[in-house]
Amino acid sequence: MAAPSAASAVDVQTRFGHSVKGLLTEKVTSCGTDVIALTKQVLKGSRSAEFLGQAARNMVMQEDAILHSEDSLRKMAIITTHLQYQ
Repeated sequence: MAAPSAASAVDVQTRFGHSVKGLLTEKVTSCGTDVIALTKQVLKGSRSAEFLGQAARNMVMQEDAILHSEDSLRKMAIITTHLQYQ
């Protein structure tokens, strides 16, 4: 009777070993997937920062154009006033 008990113990250890290997494989795969997702998120954040910087630069350029247009309109108003007096 001792022999069947020893065989079943070896069988249980073998199944347990396969189970642990399967769980380990799942965890490694899950961690790999998480690392890929994190990398994509970091890259996306980096691109977002680049887009935000570009938008700020564009806004500054537009602000300069608006200020220049305002100055031109003021000068045109002065010229119009002078022409009306003549």
